[in-house]
Amino acid sequence: MASNLSETLIGAVVVATAVGFLAYAGQVAGFSSGGDSYALHAKFASAQGLSVGGEVQLAGVHVGTITKLELDTVTYQAVATFTVRADIEIPDDSEAKVASEGLLGGNFLELTPGGSDYMLVAGDEVEYTQGSVSLLNLLMKFASGSSDE
Repeated sequence: MASNLSETLIGAVVVATAVGFLAYAGQVAGFSSGGDSYALHAKFASAQGLSVGGEVQLAGVHVGTITKLELDTVTYQAVATFTVRADIEIPDDSEAKVASEGLLGGNFLELTPGGSDYMLVAGDEVEYTQGSVSLLNLLMKFASGSSDE
């Protein structure tokens, strides 16, 4: 009987640990309850390197998560939908750009706040954007530019 009790307790600990891990993973990935954030949109010529679940940063601080990436079939631009914490207000003249963590690092969405007194609200679009820059294209331009001299 003591063996059955100990097995039950160990099983309960394993289940509780798994539930805790899933809750933590959901918070880290940005899939927590939607009441503490609001969604915004931004259109980019190139969203290369961004992915669903990726970070949204403001001044180097994680403030949100990318929730959807799709193609606008009319303008052929990438549309990124992302969330921002509800306690952070973003001015309506802010810029969203695809930034890189370094040469070997991944990309993330970086917000640069503007100076407007008017703030974006849920569902608004960030109008000023800068897409990703291809390192390979830059190197090719540099190489071809230096050979012309």
